[in-house]
Amino acid sequence: MSGRKNAGRTSPWMLILISLVCFFATYNFLTMPGRGRDGPRKFLGGGGDRDSAVSYWPGSGSDPSKRFHVALTATDALYSQWQSRIMHYWYKEMRARPGSDMGGFTRILHSGKPDGLMDEIPTMVVDPLPEGKDKGYIVLNRPWAFVQWLQKANIDEDYILMAEPDHVFVKPLPNLAHGDEPAAFPFFYIKPTENEKILRKFFPEEKGPVSKIDPIGNSPVIIKKAQLEKIAPTWMNVSLKMKEDQETDKAFGWVLEMYAYAVASALHSVHHSLRKDFMIQPPWDLKSDNTFIIHYTYGCDYSMKGELTYGKIGEWRFDKRSYLQSPPPRNLSLPPPGVPESVVTLVKMVNEATANIPGWEDER
Repeated sequence: MSGRKNAGRTSPWMLILISLVCFFATYNFLTMPGRGRDGPRKFLGGGGDRDSAVSYWPGSGSDPSKRFHVALTATDALYSQWQSRIMHYWYKEMRARPGSDMGGFTRILHSGKPDGLMDEIPTMVVDPLPEGKDKGYIVLNRPWAFVQWLQKANIDEDYILMAEPDHVFVKPLPNLAHGDEPAAFPFFYIKPTENEKILRKFFPEEKGPVSKIDPIGNSPVIIKKAQLEKIAPTWMNVSLKMKEDQETDKAFGWVLEMYAYAVASALHSVHHSLRKDFMIQPPWDLKSDNTFIIHYTYGCDYSMKGELTYGKIGEWRFDKRSYLQSPPPRNLSLPPPGVPESVVTLVKMVNEATANIPGWEDER
């Protein structure tokens, strides 16, 4: 995960704003002291009224009430930018196809200032956490970014898909939520019942058994906007409290913010429908024919015989971390014979996107 760039100085009003938002919106589940700053600044890709909705390209779903707004959080780091461009390309490709309930799209940019993608991707710029508050854990800015966006944006859709830059839509995505029951992907490494001692610091016994905490993160999740407006401030507060607690920080590490969303949802008595078909994660998932999203968080390393060499750099590889300082070149080499279909499909989709995005290798 890339570090924050150009976060800027924090005025004495930032933490007061955070504290007030959380105090009123989380019903005193948790509190955080602080100072504050003015709210988010909005910039629309391609121009537009600063107070209008960051929304366009309605989906083709037959029921407009089921459409969801696609929202992803991102930074201005090049590593985040190229992933966001590929993700946005495939959103545009899938949004109008039969079976899609995709509505508008917003990249929530929590670097505090515009970047070079403002005219390419619909974007709202929000403030990062105060300097040092994330303690080098950049995704701690995600819940605070959603809090600001939900407060300021005019979102036409009743539902929201929380997505990430390293998501690729492989088919049109319908609304998988059912009314007040959001849809989420279950992560095998999120294990609330095995971490009861730690989670009781944030989910008290009077709230019920820790089995009420879903084994999920915040993404991908399709959820009612009204529900997320209540959960987001709690999610932010729980994230910050978990990061400040040394035992919790050590135990949860890079998935801390995921646990925080799961806890925050449970505190608001929101249960998610668990959809294993929501996404796949190569190289562990071998086929893409029964999913909607490819999440390329893991490196894919293979020998030229098509054998997985995970943990060891392969003779052939695709790993997003190979492109921290520059985007992947166009026309990446395809995997050798024997590599799973999911990996082949991923590389082909990356190649198609980079071939069709204007100025792919230009500095942004």
